[in-house]
Amino acid sequence: MTVTIDGSNLNTIGVINSKTAVATTSGTAIDFTGIPAGVKRITVMLNGVSTNGVSNFQIQLGAGSVITSGYVSGWSQASSAGAPVTTGFLINAAVAAAHAYSGSAVLTLLSGNTWVCSSVICCVTGAVSGTIQGGAVTLSDTLDRVRLTTVNGTDVFDAGSVNILYE
Repeated sequence: MTVTIDGSNLNTIGVINSKTAVATTSGTAIDFTGIPAGVKRITVMLNGVSTNGVSNFQIQLGAGSVITSGYVSGWSQASSAGAPVTTGFLINAAVAAAHAYSGSAVLTLLSGNTWVCSSVICCVTGAVSGTIQGGAVTLSDTLDRVRLTTVNGTDVFDAGSVNILYE
């Protein structure tokens, strides 16, 4: 049996849009705002991101403002797993100052205002290691922003870049 797809029966879900890459060379948080209503998937991409400290990185979402609680997230690195995280989607572990991290996190709208996240982030300098993560959060309204920050909120980014795609 041969199936022919001529395009007339395909649903167009959307176009992939890109924000402008942001250098992660200063500040304690990188915010992407103005994400339009109707977005179903967001990919956060890190390239060589580093901070001046040892606090893990996390992604936080927002609807009008960034929310800092209510996340149900977990992570694993090699043969160890960490405690549940409720302040954001923890995307790396065992951070050392001057180590650089690359990888991506995919945020997907499950239904209503509930978003799920999965990520694979690898330390690309020093002791090479990877962290996988999964979790979910329900926002009070339509998502309009994504933040990359550290768990302690005080470590300063000092290398790399980050960008998002949304569709």
